[in-house]
Amino acid sequence: MVDGVFELSLGFVNMHLVVTDDGVVLVDTGLPRNAKRIDRALRDLGKQIGDVTAVLLTHNHFDHIGNVADVRRRSGARVFAHAADAMGITGVNEPVEPKGLAKFAVRLIGRPEPTKLDKVITGAESTPLPGFTAVHTPGHTRGHVSFLLDRDGGVLFAGDTASSTRDGKVTSGPTQASVDPAEQSRSLAKLAGYEFEHAVFGHGRAVSGRAVESFRAYARSLPGAGAGESGPDAGSGPSAESGPDTSTGGDQAGR
Repeated sequence: MVDGVFELSLGFVNMHLVVTDDGVVLVDTGLPRNAKRIDRALRDLGKQIGDVTAVLLTHNHFDHIGNVADVRRRSGARVFAHAADAMGITGVNEPVEPKGLAKFAVRLIGRPEPTKLDKVITGAESTPLPGFTAVHTPGHTRGHVSFLLDRDGGVLFAGDTASSTRDGKVTSGPTQASVDPAEQSRSLAKLAGYEFEHAVFGHGRAVSGRAVESFRAYARSLPGAGAGESGPDAGSGPSAESGPDTSTGGDQAGR
């Protein structure tokens, strides 16, 4: 799809590997107990775990943070997540009981190992790493973040704010575990105000070639379309800040 951007499907969830001049950046880490598959994917790229320099977490659900503790421990990578989801990653908060498919997956696979965060993301928009813009997209979780990569016209890592159908249309991401589905839809509409050619998702197939237009089509279908905030001018926040201690609680359910 885009040079240096790779998707790894782990069961019912996708994670992504981005090769940069400074090393490999992981966007999420998939379901627990998949460290060997991540290592294999890195080897296929001519890389190894020590080449991973950063992990960007879209949110704190178990199927997205499942291997982050292992990756951080073995690679020394810095881990980034939004302050509002931090406690669900560091283990300060007890995880919320997951629902649906996720409930059975947790019973079968187990819960993720807690880990420290090296940077917390705050504000509506920030730059955690060169070339990446973090956009706060709450709704699925309070601290959900989508990431925009400045490459090949723009690559959106939508996380679970959005998903795609088999025919390439954009729709809301899974809502059964969302804290606020209505806010999730508003966040999807916010993303429609940016510019990007490609979009990848935690669940669903990648959309390539003016992917933003699919987001805009979905946003126009929402009640009250055009009345809410959207795009990069809707607000901005400071860059990612050191340390997780300023975080507020987040929910950790499934998907």
